[in-house]
Amino acid sequence: MPNKVHCTHILVKTQKEAQVVLERLKQGEKFGKIATNVSLCPSGKSGGDLGFFSRGKMVKEFEKAAFLLEKGEVSPIVKTKYGYHIIKRLE
Repeated sequence: MPNKVHCTHILVKTQKEAQVVLERLKQGEKFGKIATNVSLCPSGKSGGDLGFFSRGKMVKEFEKAAFLLEKGEVSPIVKTKYGYHIIKRLE
């Protein structure tokens, strides 16, 4: 298991919105473009890029999903107290 991961994410308010995001990704739309246009997180302005982070830095549901992803893989919908996330592991 890696000590740090580099991820980008898209945060939306509802599960329905998250499902729409996943559909857009399946249709080939770029992750960063969607993040810039719809993400509620301030990181959306930079395409959702969270940079590198280590364990213990994110809420547990988000962290668990992020560390399970392979490089380039996109997560299913991850629910946290902040809303619904779609996470992509970059490194």
